[in-house]
Amino acid sequence: MIDLEPATVRLTAVLRAIADEQLTAPTPCPGTTVGDLVDHLSVFAGSFVGSARKDTPREGAVPAPDAANLGPGWRERVAAELADLAEAWSDPSAWEGMTHAGTIELPAEMAGLVALDELVVHGWDLAVATGQPFTVSEEEAEAAASFIRGFDVPRDGALFGPEVTVGVEAPSLDRLLGLAGRDPSWRPPAEA
Repeated sequence: MIDLEPATVRLTAVLRAIADEQLTAPTPCPGTTVGDLVDHLSVFAGSFVGSARKDTPREGAVPAPDAANLGPGWRERVAAELADLAEAWSDPSAWEGMTHAGTIELPAEMAGLVALDELVVHGWDLAVATGQPFTVSEEEAEAAASFIRGFDVPRDGALFGPEVTVGVEAPSLDRLLGLAGRDPSWRPPAEA
């Protein structure tokens, strides 16, 4: 069992510091703006609260992330959704047995690692896209990396991009980002 609260608190701080004019900025996720990624995190948080509680999976395809879905008060709403996510996964039973991610059935422990990976990798995506600092614990980076290493999917960008080579001596967050198909040295085009 991993405590997701530090990752949700860190991500919430990043979200609260995003200026409205930054919502259209690019992120390291190809074709995804800051606002689109915030919308994705909102949908993800609700879905993975359901995963932790072993609720009935949502039927149908999840809509593509879109900043237009954010609406007024999105910072407070998404912060509350992330707090709910941390609370749901703080229950030891959330990590036991089987659950779902969308309509995919998987071990609950793996779903918890998926949640951690989303919080850490997308937290970094948003922080770097908006010029904010971002650090994670070695434990969080290693746990998220263990999920990616054990999850065999095509590296076509749908879930993960092609692995980016990062030195074995690189910080654990950089190694995680490389596994997830991110270039740890990515910066917004205006800063390049």
